[in-house]
Amino acid sequence: MHQFEVQTIFDGFRIGGHEIGFTNSALWMIVAMLCLGLFMLGGMRRSLIPGRWQMMVESFTGFIDGMVTTNIGPEGRKYAPYVFSLFMFILVANLVGMAPVGVIGLHPFTVTSHLTVTGILAIISFSIVLLVGFAKHGFKFLTLFVPDGTPVWLLWLIPPIEFFSFMVRPFSLALRLFVAMTAGHILLKVLAGFIINSTNAGVGYGLLVGIPSFTLMLGITALELLVAGVQAYVFALLTSLYINDAVHLHSHETIG
Repeated sequence: MHQFEVQTIFDGFRIGGHEIGFTNSALWMIVAMLCLGLFMLGGMRRSLIPGRWQMMVESFTGFIDGMVTTNIGPEGRKYAPYVFSLFMFILVANLVGMAPVGVIGLHPFTVTSHLTVTGILAIISFSIVLLVGFAKHGFKFLTLFVPDGTPVWLLWLIPPIEFFSFMVRPFSLALRLFVAMTAGHILLKVLAGFIINSTNAGVGYGLLVGIPSFTLMLGITALELLVAGVQAYVFALLTSLYINDAVHLHSHETIG
């Protein structure tokens, strides 16, 4: 589990007797933001004939714009910048954490494998849902916990269940991303250990255990790249669906 350990690179300052230092987690979040900034900067040239880089950036923006429009409706476009930023940060942070820079002595850190990071992202999304809901509907937003068609004799039961389901949303958002990234990296670490230990044990063990482990590790790495994209998509998709609930409450009309 050493790969998930948050380590202080240098001391910063004290708040309330607690040392606030610059950690490897903060470093790799900055790296992810720089990579994302360079990616976006290179694709914002607005050339009449777009190059591959610009087309790639436009495909991402178009993808997120289509997602929020489909899930929320035309009104959802005002939330597209946030959903896009959320999606791209999670995607780049996932991919940066898998960068093969260990061969040059660097040890990448996957910030999304920490519940504190995914939890903060989930809390921000959940807070936006609450702000949108109360700003648009006032206290009528609380009717979200009373689905249309609820019988009067079930009003003592359904609202508490709906409220509990609503409050679980940020936890499910945070846990889903955290568990997916942590499990994948642990599996890769275990397979890497098999390869190293079997090779050190001799040629026979290396052929019997090392080669199959290496082959499996390549497959798991490809799967982890897919998971990195899928988890970013799921986080952004669920956020847009939750915002839709805040915007439209119990509206079940087809949007898009």
